[in-house]
Amino acid sequence: RYDAQISVFGSKLQKKLEDAKAFIVGSGALGCEFLKNIALMGVSCGNKGKLTITDDDVIEKSNLSRQFLFRDWNIGQAKSTVAASAAASINPCLKIEALQNRVGPETENVFDDTFWENLTVVINALDNVNARLYVDQRCLYFQKPLLESGTLGAKCNTQMVIPHLTENYGASRDPPEKQAPMCTVHSFPHNIDHCLTWARSEFEGLLEKTPAEVNAYLSNPVEYKTAQRTAGDAQARDNLERILECLEKEKCVTFQDCISWARLRFEDYFVNRVKQLIYTFPEDAATSTGAPFWSAPKRFPHPLQFSTADPSHLQFVMAASILRAETFGIQIPDWVKHPQMLAEAVDKVTVPDFQPKKDAKIVTDEKATTLSTASIDDAGVINELIFKLELCTKKLPQGFKMKPIQFEKDDDTNYHMDLIAGLANMRARNYSIPEVDKLKAKFIAGRIIPAIATSTAMATGLVCLELYKALDGGHKVEDYRNTFANLALPLFSMAEPVPPKVIKHGDMSWTVWDRWILRDNPTLRELIQWLKDKGLNAYSISYGSCLLYNSMFPRHRERMDKKVVDLAREVAKAELPPNRKHLDVVVACEDDDDNDVDIPQVSIYFS
Repeated sequence: RYDAQISVFGSKLQKKLEDAKAFIVGSGALGCEFLKNIALMGVSCGNKGKLTITDDDVIEKSNLSRQFLFRDWNIGQAKSTVAASAAASINPCLKIEALQNRVGPETENVFDDTFWENLTVVINALDNVNARLYVDQRCLYFQKPLLESGTLGAKCNTQMVIPHLTENYGASRDPPEKQAPMCTVHSFPHNIDHCLTWARSEFEGLLEKTPAEVNAYLSNPVEYKTAQRTAGDAQARDNLERILECLEKEKCVTFQDCISWARLRFEDYFVNRVKQLIYTFPEDAATSTGAPFWSAPKRFPHPLQFSTADPSHLQFVMAASILRAETFGIQIPDWVKHPQMLAEAVDKVTVPDFQPKKDAKIVTDEKATTLSTASIDDAGVINELIFKLELCTKKLPQGFKMKPIQFEKDDDTNYHMDLIAGLANMRARNYSIPEVDKLKAKFIAGRIIPAIATSTAMATGLVCLELYKALDGGHKVEDYRNTFANLALPLFSMAEPVPPKVIKHGDMSWTVWDRWILRDNPTLRELIQWLKDKGLNAYSISYGSCLLYNSMFPRHRERMDKKVVDLAREVAKAELPPNRKHLDVVVACEDDDDNDVDIPQVSIYFS
């Protein structure tokens, strides 16, 4: 089966491929391509080989366009299980185990020290930076090669992380994505993206965060109230105001209540807030420098006039009332989907007249990160809100709970995108911004970046070329290649990986890949002496966030003859599982000239 490959690389490398113990993290678009390539290459297909793949996600309809090991009858099934089964049908010799665990600190009982130590290579097929950074730290710690890749539309990149030869993935970061200022999104939008960002934020606030806050309060009122009093800030005040508003002024018992809520939301969002903005900043308003306030890119807004004759107005009320009813567990009647009957129900709602506030504060600072303004007496307001909440909760039925709704863009029957598109388009209408259809709204609000199968195939193909080198071993850093490609330009840029930063002290040198190991369960004194023999004076030793030793504290000298592991258990209250044979401490050192020296992590083996 592998004759063509053997004719190029030889049978020795083929044996190394077959006996490899590989770990693929993720079983989406990249994961499916990797599995196909690995099955065809014969990786982990020998008697000693094993491939572990893990992914905690299930197959959705939208995956089928690019995650080609899945079929429509697999929708709802675990990605890793289905992908593993498909890969085994490509090569029945593949020794594969499929898991449904997220890789992170919470699953270190599954992916324990023994698991990592036995691996030959790790291949990332992930879609988020935090998971990548965690796997990178594990590979750094256990000194395992990590083959990293990612795609974004027509762009793809690959990075080889090879022990002692290259820098690790976390050594360099992309600059953060530019986001629209909060005041632009909330008061001065000038394109549809701003409207959709605002719509998504309002959806999550009304239907997910507020019901979740209500449940957090109701499940443990004493603990929740204590936490808000301790915080004592504008955010705590806002949390309590939202809960009180939801359970008192905006509480829904019948579906008509939900329609009233939706109709009044329309009035608040697209009429009253705009009138207040115009009242605070009239069309002829000027800035402190005398320039017109409403100059480009700001757009002067106009309030809407609600009409049951406008299908988009009715559609907004229908979607909002249905989702509101869902959060309160209220049955949804069939008549809500009949425009005439819905219009009759909406006409019953009494809408109060708008009264402008003279002291309304509208954030105009583009650097502001929150819309909450601190009050002189936040603590007093919080206590008053808590008192009102206590009275309000006494009127609730026994065991009352709300149902938070998580945004799901791919279900066309759940009214999520109907509400978001409605919110965004009404707001766009306020500011004379061109409106969008539901599909375009889904595209932007769902933060969908078109996935191109060609980019994925290219990234995984390039990684698998490097996999030959990683499994062969004995290569220099200049033998490996990192790639950045953009098929849309087209641009293909290949470069040698960057070597790790070398730290030197005396005749010693080390990199981020090094870990200093002390065996035979040393005492604190033995650890400090071991470092002193290297010309390093340890002045601080910590385990996790807990200080085990500091030379400034005289009482810490009493700990000198205690075992380091016993100090970790006593002082840091460390709970070391039975299968753990070592612990890691961070040591701050200086040389004889009192210059700080960054030393590697120190591992203390106690059994």
